[in-house]
Amino acid sequence: MNKIKKIINEFNYIKVKDFLQIFVFLFSIPISLIYRLVNGRKKEIWLVCEDEKEARDNGYCFFKYLNNEHPEILSYYAINYKTKDYDKVKKIGRTVRYGSLKHWVLYFNAKYNISSQKAGKPNAAICYVLEVYGIIKSKSIFLQHGITINKATWLFYENTKIRLFVCGAKPEYEYVKQEFNYPKENVKYLGFCRFDDYHNITVNKNQILLIPSWREWLTVKNEYSKKYEVDNDFTKTEYYKKYQELLNNEQLQNLLEEKNLIIYFYPHRNMQKYIDKFSTKSDRIKIVNNQNSEIRDLLIESAVMITDYSSVGMDFAYMKKPVIYYQFDEKKFREAQYQKGYFDYRKSGLGQVCNNCDEIVKLVENLYLTNFEITEQFKKAHKKFFELYDNKNNERIFNAIREIWKT
Repeated sequence: MNKIKKIINEFNYIKVKDFLQIFVFLFSIPISLIYRLVNGRKKEIWLVCEDEKEARDNGYCFFKYLNNEHPEILSYYAINYKTKDYDKVKKIGRTVRYGSLKHWVLYFNAKYNISSQKAGKPNAAICYVLEVYGIIKSKSIFLQHGITINKATWLFYENTKIRLFVCGAKPEYEYVKQEFNYPKENVKYLGFCRFDDYHNITVNKNQILLIPSWREWLTVKNEYSKKYEVDNDFTKTEYYKKYQELLNNEQLQNLLEEKNLIIYFYPHRNMQKYIDKFSTKSDRIKIVNNQNSEIRDLLIESAVMITDYSSVGMDFAYMKKPVIYYQFDEKKFREAQYQKGYFDYRKSGLGQVCNNCDEIVKLVENLYLTNFEITEQFKKAHKKFFELYDNKNNERIFNAIREIWKT
């Protein structure tokens, strides 16, 4: 009875747009049974996805690997057909429209449901209830969107029932294994799929990437929205003011001009809706829309990164390139968004922390004078953090998935 009550309670969180999906889900059940009877287990289905509107992350990289190295596998990539990334996925392999009846049928019949997102399912709310409460057996392979560095309670085993949690760094693996309550065999340090592309790269020594993370209280109205912000005007928020100040900092603009440097400002996808609010008078600072630029290319090409708390800094550190963390609102961030985990930005050795624009300008200038080279301390920290440093990440993940149902 308690389980039934919990399930009913979870359905309270389903949004209006999810109700149509409930009908699609119910209609897909008999069709899935017929599909299984007709096709049996003649060929395994590997269902891959990321966010509904994207193909740029670990899911996309793994889908490319499957189609290039294991074309014998019946794999599908779920994506919204109206998005920009759809055409490039279609050229690689089979696709299915995200949330469609066919997506549901494949979801029920797939041997592996592989995603870089915890919510990488035909419908996150419905599938959460189905998997977490044991109505169906979870077949989720979690490739992750970024290295977990915070105490992410929503990723605890009781909230996911993930069958394979792929880690991209050794300390992350130890932390997840110890703190997130997963069965020992469900967590493995294998490296990230996209890390295969981070070797033998060409770096533009004149390019800097400014890529701040999001703020949940600015994108989703909650108790902290009222606590931290006076009204609904984004241009009055601390986040906007601080980055607008940096984009228009005179010392920074003079440094860019003098040293022939360019900054690409690329806010988190959840903050892209505010992109038109930002402005700068410098032609050496480019404000980037995610529809026109690939984050992968910016990460690979740039010589130095300025971020805040984003795990994308781990990608940059993996490539052995310097990272600056601009943390002007750390107290807010820890209270309202992510609790601190095992990673200490100030002690990690994988980057330097700043609290104001002047510190950033000084650090960028010093890095320029040393040709953006990393320190010996960074090299030692890198070796401990990324024990696996090669282009065999997809291969390891593929083999680990294969081993799951052998044991």
